[in-house]
Order: sequence, then C-alpha cells, then structure tokens
Amino acid sequence: MLKNIFLKNRKWRKMLQLRDIRKNYITASETVEALKGVDLSFRQKEFVSILGPSGCGKTTLLNIIGGLDKYTSGDLLIAGRSTKEYSDRDWDVYRNHRIGFIFQSYNLIPHQTVLGNVELALTIAGISKEERVARAKRALDRVGLAGQYYKKPNQLSGGQCQRVAIARALVNDPEILLADEPTGALDTVTSKQIMDLIREISGERLVIMVTHNPEIAEEYSSRIIRLLDGRVLEDTNPFSAEDEEAECREAAAIEAAADAEVEAEPKKQKKAKKEKAKMSFLTAFKLSARNLISKRGRTVMVGIAGSIGIVGIALVLAFSAGIKGYIASMQDDMLSGNPIQILETTYDLNALTGMMNAEVIDEIIKEDGRVYVSSLVEYLAEMGKNVETLLIENTITQEYIDYVKAMPKEYYNAMILGYGMDLSANIYTDFKESASGEAQNISVSALTSIYSSILQDTKFKDYASYISMLAPSITQMPNNPDYLLSQYDIVSGDMATGKNQIMLVLDSEDELSDLLLARFGYYTQEEFLEIVYKATEEDYNEDIYRDSFAYDELIGKTFTWYPNDTAFGQGKFEVMPGMSMDYFIHNYNSEGFSKDGSIELEVVGILTPKDSVNFGSISSGIYYTEELTDYILETNKEYGDEFEAHVKAIDESNSTTAAIMNYYFPYQYTYTFDKSQDGTLTDDEIDVKVTGYVSPAMTMEDMMGSMMGGSSESTAFDHEGMKERVLRTFGMIDLANSVYIYPVSFDDKDLVTMYLDAWNEDGDITVNGTVYTKDDRSDITYTDALELVIEMINTMIDVVSYALIAFTSVSLVVSTVMIGIITYVSVVERIKEIGVIRSLGGRKKDVSHLFNAETFIIGLLAGLIGVGFTYIISIVVNLILEPLIGYARIAALPITDALVLIALSILLTCISGLIPAKSAANKDPVVALRTE
Repeated sequence: MLKNIFLKNRKWRKMLQLRDIRKNYITASETVEALKGVDLSFRQKEFVSILGPSGCGKTTLLNIIGGLDKYTSGDLLIAGRSTKEYSDRDWDVYRNHRIGFIFQSYNLIPHQTVLGNVELALTIAGISKEERVARAKRALDRVGLAGQYYKKPNQLSGGQCQRVAIARALVNDPEILLADEPTGALDTVTSKQIMDLIREISGERLVIMVTHNPEIAEEYSSRIIRLLDGRVLEDTNPFSAEDEEAECREAAAIEAAADAEVEAEPKKQKKAKKEKAKMSFLTAFKLSARNLISKRGRTVMVGIAGSIGIVGIALVLAFSAGIKGYIASMQDDMLSGNPIQILETTYDLNALTGMMNAEVIDEIIKEDGRVYVSSLVEYLAEMGKNVETLLIENTITQEYIDYVKAMPKEYYNAMILGYGMDLSANIYTDFKESASGEAQNISVSALTSIYSSILQDTKFKDYASYISMLAPSITQMPNNPDYLLSQYDIVSGDMATGKNQIMLVLDSEDELSDLLLARFGYYTQEEFLEIVYKATEEDYNEDIYRDSFAYDELIGKTFTWYPNDTAFGQGKFEVMPGMSMDYFIHNYNSEGFSKDGSIELEVVGILTPKDSVNFGSISSGIYYTEELTDYILETNKEYGDEFEAHVKAIDESNSTTAAIMNYYFPYQYTYTFDKSQDGTLTDDEIDVKVTGYVSPAMTMEDMMGSMMGGSSESTAFDHEGMKERVLRTFGMIDLANSVYIYPVSFDDKDLVTMYLDAWNEDGDITVNGTVYTKDDRSDITYTDALELVIEMINTMIDVVSYALIAFTSVSLVVSTVMIGIITYVSVVERIKEIGVIRSLGGRKKDVSHLFNAETFIIGLLAGLIGVGFTYIISIVVNLILEPLIGYARIAALPITDALVLIALSILLTCISGLIPAKSAANKDPVVALRTE
C-alpha cells in the first residue's frame, strides 16, 4: 500500500501543511472571520481530533483541508505543493484521490443501494466495473457490512449507515480521512464501535476528526488540537522539525525500495494511470434513473404532463400521414380510372394552375368624388386570351405513335390507341316491338333513334334528346386481360379474347344501364316503354316491366358488325311526302346484307369490379378487344371504297350545302306505337315514321357555318376537319389520334412521363431503326390530371397540418416550461446529493450532467408516452372509422415521425433543464452538505 502511495508522490514532502490560513465570510452587513491565521502540519499517519465550541471554526477548517471550501488567504500545501494555483479540476482530483469524508448525518444517497453508495467514489475515479464492485465489497466487509450490499439506506440502522459512510470514505484508499462529528447521531454503544473502527484506520493514514466530545478525543486521539475564535489554542502533539526529518528519511527509504522494484520489473511495465475525477454521463444517467424510479409515481405524472404537446402534434401528423396514406392507397386505384392521356386537343393543366394562383393587381390612383368603372368586357377578353393560351393542339404523327408503342412494357399495365371510331352504325342487333313480335336486325344507331322518337310521345319527351348522348355505347377495352382481372371478377362466362368476342362490365352495384340494354336489343319496345312509364310515375304493367336479367339471358347474345360499304350506300330518301331522292344513306336494316367482311360478335362474359376497387380502368358497358379494332381498320380498307369515295367527293365539291347534307347519312324507319300502354286497345295503335341521321358530332364552327351559309371567313365550313371526323368515326383512318396509358403504379408513373418527356427534349431519338432529330419532331403535350389533383390535395393537407401543429405547439411550450420547473424542484430536493458528489471529487460538470440526464430521461419518457398514447388513440379511431370509410389506417403515425417527436421531446426538455442544471452545478458543496 505504501508503495502505491509513494509511486504517486515521487518527491516526498509534508503530506499536509496549513500556513497562516484565514477564512472570512462576507455578509450584507459585516465580515465574519472564521479562521484567523491557522498554522498546522500533519503527519502521514496519526489520529487528530479538533476540539472547540460551536462557531470556533472547526468545520470550516475541516472543509478547507478537504477542498470543499476555499481559504481567503494563507496557503494550504499538499505533499509540498501550494494549492494557491489549484484549478477546479485539481481540487476535484484531490478530493477524489486524497480525501475521504465521514459526515455526522451520513449523507448517503437514498435511491442508491449500499454498494452503489460506496462505489460512487470509484466511479468518479474512472475505475472499471469489475474492480469497482470488488473494492466496494471489500470496504463494506471491513466495516462489518458483509451481505448488506443491496439494501437501501432506509433499511439500515444509524450505526450501519455510518459504517457505509466510512466504507465510502475508505474505498478509494485516501491518504487523509476527514470525520465531522462521526458519532454525533449515534448511541453510546454504536459510537464506541465506530470510534474503534476509525482508530484502527488511523494506523494506516492521517485521520482528522472534528468533535464536541473531549472524552472521545482523549480516549482515541493521538493528537488533540483545540480551537477558539478561529485560532489554534492548543496542540498536544505538534509536528516538529525532528518528526518531519524522521518521516522524510523513512519516506525516502521506502521510495528507494519502490524505485528498485520498478527497475527490476520488465520494461513492458505500464505507466500508472493518470489520476482523474470524472463522472461519465452514463453514471449520471443511472443515478438520475434510480432517483426517478424511486419517485416513480411523480415521474409518470410528469411524463404524462410533458407528453400532452407531443400527443397533440403526433395526432396531427398521424391523421395527416393517414389521410395521405389513404390517398396513396387509392392512387394506383385512381390511376386506372385516370390514365395518362395523349390527345389531339388538350389543355396545359400546369399553366391553368399557375393562372389560378396568379394575382394581377392594377394600381390606380383614385380621386374622391368620382365613380370608377370595372371593365367586365376587358375581363372576358382576357379570359378568352387565357383559354386560347391554355388550349394545345398536338400534331400526332405515325412516328410519335410508333415511339409511344416502343415504350418499355414494364412501365405500364395497358395501353389503348384510340382512333375516334363509333361502331353503333355498323353493329346490328335484333329488335322486337313485343315479346311475341317478329325480330328485326337493325343498327344500334337506328335503335337509339327509335327510342328517342318513342319518348317524344310520352311524358319523358323533354328528355328524349338526351338519349343519344347518355346511352352508353360499345368501347375498346385495355389490351391486358391480366390487368383487367386484377380489378374485376368474372361472375359468368369468360374474358373476351380475339376479334369475335365481347363482354359486359357491371358497375359496383352489379348494374347495367337500361339505355345500354335497350339500344343493344336486350329490351323489347314494350318493355322499354314500361320503364319509361314507371319513371314518369304513370301506370305501368308489372307483368311486362322488368328490372333485372339472369346471366344466361345476357351471355350468348350475338351482334354483327358490317363494313362501311354494307352499312352505307346509295338509296332512296323521302325528302317530303311523296317526293324521294337518291341519297347516300345509312342501311339501318340488315335484311339482304352481304356477309362479306362482316364479323359475328358474341357476348362471352360478365365482369364486375372487385370490392377493393373504387376506380376501375373501365366503367360499366359493353367492351370489345384490340383485335377487333385492328380488324375493322384493315377491313374498311377493302370494304370501304364506296364510302370513302363519297366522302372525298363531297370534300372536293367544296360546297357547304352539299357537305352538310351528305356528311349526315339519313335513314327512315316506320314502327307501330301502342299509346294505350297495355297493348289491348287497338284503336290507340299508330304508325310512327322515324327519320334519323348517322354522323359525327358537329363542332361549334360547323354549326355556325351551316347557319350562316359560310358567308364569311369566320363562319366558313371546315371541310377538311369534317371529312377527317367522318372518316375517323367510321374507322377509315388507321393513325391513332389518342393514346391512353395505364402505368403499373403511381410511383412508376414517373417512368412513363419521363419517357414521354424525352420526345420533347433536345437530342436524337431512334424509333424502329429510324433516327429523328429534334427538328423532325413537334412537341406533344400529355395530360396527367391525377398528378395535379394529388399534388393539390397533399398541399392542402400539409397546410392544414402545419396550422394545427402550430396551434398544438403552444401546449408543447407549456409542457417544456413545466418540466423546467419540475427539474428545478428536483435540484432543490437533491441538494445534499450534489454536496456528496462534489465531496467525492465530482466536477461541476458532473453535477450538471446529473440533471441533464434527468431531463433527458423525462423527455424520453414524455416522448414515449406521447407516441404510445397516439398509437393507442389511432388504433381506437381506426377501429371506429374503418367500417365507415373502408380504410383501416386513417390515423397512422409513421415510425420516422414518432422518432423525430421523441427526439424533439428530449431536446426541448434538455433545453428546459439547462438553467436548473447550471444552478445545481454552481451550488456551494459546503452549503449543500448542510442542507436538510
């Protein structure tokens, strides 16, 4: 043991020497002199008792020797070194490695175990865990507390607590043991036991004890120093020059022996570790954690209070993320109903958004007494210019279509090339006036006109003109059956494949439009009329009325598509009663038709949307395949010469009247209408003649041209445009004028848009081996409406979320201030612990760490409670709302947001604890130890 001591102090001097030590306490009204020039030297090993009445300066002297208090003047020499230039770190190391304190009131940390209290000094010294525990147990064993390691101080008697204090003072093997009234709080028997133990210890090191009891001092001390009014009154065994010389000789001999032993050891002998006194943040964390656990009830309440702000923000983020998640979950679903569109005429949606957000402010200096005019005309003119700016005409070429078709197939699920065809004039279906009537095979267009005419003689006449616009027609389906089957279930039959097969698609309610079923011949005339009578609240025949069909009544029905030269041709058209003219008419009835080029279409399956699909890629109706489209375009090249020649002749004539008359293909049909509604009153039967026209939709310019007779350039009939629309409507142009692309997912949609954008960018593009420069290509604008909608919705959600977060942040600030106050209360409660840590060599920074660790734990707890409450609330909310909205995660706090909120809680609580922690670090250890 002595070898270790002298290895630390290679140049031996007097261990402890006080030279003219003075200590003054300055108060508001006076200066109190506690010590008035004390000169003392102490031996390496002796038991010194300091006696004197209260207020004579005993404890002050002890605190100065122990480095807890600073002297006003004079000098304190330790191993021959003056302490005048000691830094705070030097004093901390001195207290930790040279001094052991025994206090009258034990000063044990209540939330630490016996072993933990004793270990603390070693922890500050940086001793490893294994060695620390072993040395602490040895110290406890020595003072008679073997087996009491894991008890708390409140489970021990007073004598046992003082033994723990002694073990703590000895565990770091200090050179000086300082005892302040060590038996003041003990009974006589226990006092004797403690004094016997201290006397035994004094044989190994310097023991300085302050006491009021002269009997104990006389019995146990080897030296008694009496103080009175801050001065040494008596010293029974002063440290003389002869004693010092003898002690130095002994020390030198021991040092020489130690040097010889060191030199004899192998050269790989490690240097002694540099002395330090530093509490790690982990130790501070453990101390604070044990303190908070000992007050677990209050800790939990503080954590809950601190979590209120976190809960508020977390719920806002949870709902924001949940709603965005709901939108994201619907994106792929919505994407199928909102494909990327490439059209000949479109609008620049991005420019439209910018226009909506733009503000135009005209600054006008207004004078009093005048009324100013706001120009609505100017506003309308400006709006007209904006609309013209937004309108984009795409020049779609075959090269561009080839480029789009060359898009990697992994980018999209399906692609539809649109040609602007309307098959209703070329598809023929069976039609009956009644269930027992004779079937006629007429075109879907003619049947639609018939029903419109029928409605003119009913209460539904005001709506009859809407039939042709509202009645669904037959449409091409996406070219990927697997994609369709991911959204739809086959409830009967099979998926349509090949050019001869078509299918019915129901809506989410397993319904088809009555107008669709009527125009494709599923209803008889009298059945359709009963539907009209019921809708117009007239008397209707329940035996005839039907509101449903069995699957086998729908599947198996056949239709026939005829090429243009069959469906249209030269014929008689009655211009007025008794007067007919040769005309290029629509052959509405298939009687006598040639089968050349025609194709039979059979309904082979019925599809219905899956329950999980809200936005399918197709709506309810009748659908045909891409193969049929290709067949029609190819067949019309062979069986459309007469039709195309007629259209070209009208175009070349450049006659507005001829164009208007001959681009609309008339037909006439007579049917019997029973106005009695029950089919029994034959007197009410009348013959009705229907005159119909088959033509593409007329544009506003065409209508103006027809009304004005093409009298001016602005109203001139667009022959070329009308001719193209006619040829497209009847499948005579094989260059697609629209493309619909269904990306694989919303995330993969960017791959499609980047591919399309590349056409408009600089550089060469190779399509099917042909290189196209930028000069060879015209820019094409596509429409991605879903992207714009999603961005607007997400922006709106973000704005609302930010506003709510700002509002709820007020509670977070309040919680933070409250935690700062709670931390300050904790500082007040733990003042004595602060004093103990400082007396054991703990730094001011260590004390600060102690409370920073506490606020860290409280912040972590508050964050965890807040996030935990949020997840619990989210589960409850989701359980309640799932049946209502069909989505199970409308409140879903992302784990990243949860971690950020926990970190934010920790940060704010740590900030709130900085001032209390700083206050704790600056506490005077002497005052702290006296605090009760």
